[in-house]
Amino acid sequence: MNTQTPDSKPIRSLEDALERCQNLGMRLSRQRKFILELLWQDQEHLSAREIYDRLNRQGKEIGHTSVYQNLEALSEQGIIECIERSDGRLYGNVSDAHSHVNCMDTQQILDIHIELPEELLRQVEAQTGVRITEYHIDFFGYRNT
Repeated sequence: MNTQTPDSKPIRSLEDALERCQNLGMRLSRQRKFILELLWQDQEHLSAREIYDRLNRQGKEIGHTSVYQNLEALSEQGIIECIERSDGRLYGNVSDAHSHVNCMDTQQILDIHIELPEELLRQVEAQTGVRITEYHIDFFGYRNT
């Protein structure tokens, strides 16, 4: 369910993410570009430590502090996603409203855009008295082996 304002289109590509940074007046530092490129390239939800390790393995030297500060700034501005887990935060490239499929075997989190039927949303509103403007669904399951 899209709740973006008319002047801010959803971020669906690396180019969209870089454009949003510029539109918000955020400096596009080398480190910030490295992080965004990695998240769009790998299409995974990663911890700050995993991002740090992968970038340094690629020869893109970046410090721990720089990774944390940039992830915080990007997620605060809604350019990337931050998921709070019991074992820490994970960051992903999709920032617009979406749901997740959590694989219990691999601990992977997969992004999925899903639209619930209007009738179901009206039913939830009738039962709760709350007007639904956005929703996120978390599915949990195991890979078929």
